[in-house]
Amino acid sequence: MFKVGDRVVYPMHGAGIIESIEEKEVLGRIRKYYIMRIPIGDMKVMIPLDNVEEIGLREVIDEDTIQEVLGVLKDRRNTMSPNWNRRYRANMEKIKSGNILEVAEVVRNLVLREREKGLSTGERKMLENARQILVSELVLAKNTGEEQVESMLEGVLA
Repeated sequence: MFKVGDRVVYPMHGAGIIESIEEKEVLGRIRKYYIMRIPIGDMKVMIPLDNVEEIGLREVIDEDTIQEVLGVLKDRRNTMSPNWNRRYRANMEKIKSGNILEVAEVVRNLVLREREKGLSTGERKMLENARQILVSELVLAKNTGEEQVESMLEGVLA
């Protein structure tokens, strides 16, 4: 169970801070919710406490994992399928997993593909989404600003 002030990651949405735990009535049912603020995009999300495991809510990564993420981003091996449909499905599964290393892999692979052959509109949107998820978690994990994380990523991916 998380508490107010905890830094957590909501798969597919990104990292944020639990601002409160409130009881709310939604669709005639009273449940407890985490109220989480995601700094990037300034979004608030309500997460039912009884769905936390199913959703995959987890703590923000530590310094060791930040180094692993940077290692994934620096690796130049592109493991994506040449088939657009398979590639898209595999990348979507990685993003949905909530595993930051898999999200970093998607960002790296799509950036490499963009440089080599360009991206379709769908893959460009997927890259933006994966990158936002990655940046949001790194901002909270490194306790720094979005601009610093963006420039760090540019340097690593260059």
